[in-house]
Amino acid sequence: MSDVKILLTEKEMPRKWYNIMADMPNLPKPPLNPITKQPAGPEDLSAIFPMGLIQQEVSQERWIEIPEEVWEIYRLWRPSPLCRARRLEKALDTPAKIYYKYEGVSPAGSHKLNTAVPQAYYNKQEGITRLTTETGAGQWGVALSQACNFFDMECKVFMVKVSYQQKPYRRTMMQVFGSSVIPSPSDETESGRKVLAEDPDSPGSLGIAISEAVEVAAQRDDTNYALGSVLNHVLLHQTIIGLEAREQMAKAGDYPDVVIACCGGGSNFGGMAMPFAFDKLTRGAKVRLVAAEPTACPTLTRGKLGYDYGDTAGLTPLLYMYTLGSGFIPPGIHAGGLRYHGNSPILSQLLHDGIIEATALDQVACFEGAKLFAQCEGILPAPESAHAIQCAINEALAAREAGERRTILFNLSGHGLLDLPSYEAFMAGKLKDYPLPEEMLARSLASLPVV
Repeated sequence: MSDVKILLTEKEMPRKWYNIMADMPNLPKPPLNPITKQPAGPEDLSAIFPMGLIQQEVSQERWIEIPEEVWEIYRLWRPSPLCRARRLEKALDTPAKIYYKYEGVSPAGSHKLNTAVPQAYYNKQEGITRLTTETGAGQWGVALSQACNFFDMECKVFMVKVSYQQKPYRRTMMQVFGSSVIPSPSDETESGRKVLAEDPDSPGSLGIAISEAVEVAAQRDDTNYALGSVLNHVLLHQTIIGLEAREQMAKAGDYPDVVIACCGGGSNFGGMAMPFAFDKLTRGAKVRLVAAEPTACPTLTRGKLGYDYGDTAGLTPLLYMYTLGSGFIPPGIHAGGLRYHGNSPILSQLLHDGIIEATALDQVACFEGAKLFAQCEGILPAPESAHAIQCAINEALAAREAGERRTILFNLSGHGLLDLPSYEAFMAGKLKDYPLPEEMLARSLASLPVV
């Protein structure tokens, strides 16, 4: 077998998702009802989620069976390849070995389809015929649009306005699959109209788009809301990435010293890192797990751990997580999928407990890394994935400086073929870095709810 590309057979594809809640030394604090501020129960979530997903959200069972109908759709693109980046290693003149798991082979072009399919499936099983959602850069919106199409369901997507303008081709792709795509904030909801009244030129945020999608979902019995990141069941579905990667690394006769993925709300990083966290927690594996986020939206590296709303309007339960404040509007960086004010409660707890770590990277440096990777490996990465690439490059250069061998594994969570306007701006020298000013962060954190 070539060590440039390591493949699994269909028979080797995982049949179960891994639930890290079974092995965490400390579980996250429970979500709270936004009105009573008491722990939220199934009845608080059933207005917008199916019971099948609610059960997964609270489950502490270690392994959860992948439904056969979901597994059959997974077979369209899974197992995804694990590749050795030998040309990148040579360009960096590093003794480190660099592997990457390539999720851009999915029909959606990203990892997001791993959870979109089961979410549509569980909703369809309970008689739901329409889903609403938000999307930043559009990867999640595309994935849910495809999943709804697979199960003959309607889909309405509120796309963050700055990304709606920056990523027109992802918007078109959603529409090809029959979805209605609305720039957020919009005048279709009370939440959107409130934002526009205060700032008619608002670029939008994932928090605002979530408010709009949740508001619309709550208005009809045939409609539920689907979330592409943050929640426990979403990270659960994504663990198929890391489970496959572990088997592929074993086939290569190797094991990572460091596992890296970009991190916005947490689905991509969680999906890649949690199976290796299992090794760390239960088998004593000496593996570092690094979440790479933007300096413009540094939730894990500079946020505050506490209860906050998942959306801007305060319609969702309060989650115990690292947050920049639900009213935070990050700059319009081109990694739109990483512009979320909060992070997964699971990942927040793991970071607090020192089981994972996080680093923040500037936009321009990430595009430089993406360009080098594309020139070496022939794949144009999504701007989000570029954060993982640059983090891996930094690790490889550190290994060179230290004169040590180091095995690096990162998740290439999606391709950038629909992000060419962003690359055009980068090549023209028009991109800027937006490190978050301390006074802006302090102002945003001052508005956290009192619990």
